[in-house]
Amino acid sequence: MMHVLDHTHWFPEADTADHNGIVALGGDLSPKRVLLAYKQGIFPWFSEDEPILWWSPDPRMVLFPKEFKLSKSLKKTLRTTSYKVTFNTAFGAVIDACAQVQREGQQGTWISQQMKQTYLELHGQNSAMSIEIWDADILVGGLYGIDLPGKKLFSGESMFSIKTDASKIAFAHLVAWSISQNYTLIDCQVYTNHLESLGAREIDRALFLSYLT
Repeated sequence: MMHVLDHTHWFPEADTADHNGIVALGGDLSPKRVLLAYKQGIFPWFSEDEPILWWSPDPRMVLFPKEFKLSKSLKKTLRTTSYKVTFNTAFGAVIDACAQVQREGQQGTWISQQMKQTYLELHGQNSAMSIEIWDADILVGGLYGIDLPGKKLFSGESMFSIKTDASKIAFAHLVAWSISQNYTLIDCQVYTNHLESLGAREIDRALFLSYLT
């Protein structure tokens, strides 16, 4: 039976998700509820014409930071690039850019105005982080996600690139930062070929959830 959330801030156990990975529907996108979801291995993902859907897929796509695949070409780019890298200086611009990216197999974006507002508020509470890549004063790439320092986990939400390798540069800096913070995992949520090429892999949901306890 699908759980329908009301105004109270709670979630069923993540491992009660259906075969698609949906844990519950409904509720709201208040920062308190969304942060609670991430702490329980659950995240919101839905189109604007759908009810709010809460997911905990099995398997889960993750990157163990020390398994990051740094290609020779990206290593050279990191060494020679003139791009500037910043953290948390343009969170709103990064999430706006991610919302505007055309993605293969997707129509529109799940990053609605309501979703943007929630993540902006979480950023203001130091619970969401962005990395920005700049070519002079032009934002050319970046990523954002939820930071769970108490769990030693960063949950990536989206990234974008308008110049070659800009998002990969941001991801490489995320990995380096995660290692410096002794983080165990970067949560990538669902499989993509691109993430696999960077060293991410799928693990059982039960194993993923064990890192949140």
